[in-house]
Amino acid sequence: MKISADFTTIPDDFTGAAPAQNKTDGTPVISFPFYVDELSEGMRYLHWQLVDPDSIPVCGFEWIHWSAANVPVDAIMFDFNDSHALQIPPDFSRTLPAMIPEAAQGRTSAASKFVGDTNPMVTMRYNGPTPPDKPHGYQLHVWATANPLPGLNQGFWLNELQHGIRDYGGKVDEAEITLVGDPAK
Repeated sequence: MKISADFTTIPDDFTGAAPAQNKTDGTPVISFPFYVDELSEGMRYLHWQLVDPDSIPVCGFEWIHWSAANVPVDAIMFDFNDSHALQIPPDFSRTLPAMIPEAAQGRTSAASKFVGDTNPMVTMRYNGPTPPDKPHGYQLHVWATANPLPGLNQGFWLNELQHGIRDYGGKVDEAEITLVGDPAK
């Protein structure tokens, strides 16, 4: 499996530099697009995490920006013009609940008791990069499985997704890329 994006630095529309209409409570909520190619035969569900390990010196922990589980491959756009197998389109995070109700999105670090945000549009959807100090590397890790992962409901915690992948009884495809996020200008 291979994942890619049309950029190496996350465009401003998906970060802290986004215009006000792309934010909720000051947090960027429009998710960026990416592609999934070379999926093994029989893989029918995608799961992913977007994390910022460079946040550890800033806030004391790796910031969770987005996680999703049990996204059926057959419900995702095929990008025939660009010859990519699958495209996760822009703003997928906000449209996912209505489009694919059986898929789930996990909590972001904004839901942490140390941060205390309560708005589900920020705590259980894409939470865009807003590095305060310097460019950060954001790791997008995608897994594919033949069957859905059990027990992952809306608002799962990232460790639950990781345990689900670890304990999955079948073949798991996976890939990761690192994208740069710049501080807001």
